[in-house]
Amino acid sequence: MVNTYIDKTLKNWSPTHAKLAELVLNKNGDVPLSQRYRALFSLKGLNDDAAAEIIGEALRIKDDSDLFKHEVAYCLGQLGRKAAIPALLEAMATVDSHDMVRHEAAESLGAISDPSVIPELEKYVNDPCQPLAETCVLAIEKIRYDHSEDAQKADPRPEGTVYTAIDPVPATTKTKSVSELKAILCDQEAKLWKRYRAMFALREISTEEAVLALAEGMETDKTSALFRHEIGFIFGEMQHPASVPALARVLANKDEASMVRHEAAEALGSVATPEVNKILAQYVNDPEPVVRESCVVALDMFEYETSSDFQYAIIPDEGKCTEQTTAF
Repeated sequence: MVNTYIDKTLKNWSPTHAKLAELVLNKNGDVPLSQRYRALFSLKGLNDDAAAEIIGEALRIKDDSDLFKHEVAYCLGQLGRKAAIPALLEAMATVDSHDMVRHEAAESLGAISDPSVIPELEKYVNDPCQPLAETCVLAIEKIRYDHSEDAQKADPRPEGTVYTAIDPVPATTKTKSVSELKAILCDQEAKLWKRYRAMFALREISTEEAVLALAEGMETDKTSALFRHEIGFIFGEMQHPASVPALARVLANKDEASMVRHEAAEALGSVATPEVNKILAQYVNDPEPVVRESCVVALDMFEYETSSDFQYAIIPDEGKCTEQTTAF
């Protein structure tokens, strides 16, 4: 089916798009998952209509890796193109999909921030899939915030930030105090919107004190796997060595939700301190598929982070995969 799709649309693509499509749309085990990841992020970096079309098709592949499909959904949101909305709505509505995939589809709809999807998001705010329900609430609030007067007056990103991803909520600007932000973050009675805003404000501070506050929030929370997984994602962005002990404990906790352990694994691969390689290697045969696949991908991230390669994505060169030297 994938080859048929490529053959039908090949004439609309450049050779680079066509080769990346062969990698991203291959679920048969012929291409290592780590290579599919790199090709996916290459397409995300191209950020054009053809790339969005290919990534959207990847989200529709049946019986593919849940981990990969969740990453595909994330990339569609980061592209910010309204053409991705139908594929994301389909993924969100697919009841037998992994919680991670449905959650990521909803979060990406929030990233695209088209008010027309609010009625669709509202259908799932009480869904039995808790990560999906919580994500839909956050996505609705984000879209409404993005189109509010307050958002128009505010800077689109905190001054001096090094983080370029579209966040699921904006960082709060009301306080710069780590202790105050930590109190909000760890308040398990507070709304997720408020706790998330504190979370992203701590990321912007990026000191060891802020990292340890986030680690406490991740390890003490008993209310939301979604919340804990987002802290894991942030640790991957921050790449601070002080996060490694908490991430290692979360990955080792077999009672933790797979979506949280997955983020812990990938964050460890991004931090890439010397002990990380041995930590990840312990879980490459974990019984939970998204965890063991995350460890395989994370080990590839570790290899990249500790190499001389300038960036993680790849582009095809005369039919082969080669490293590109422009960061996306």
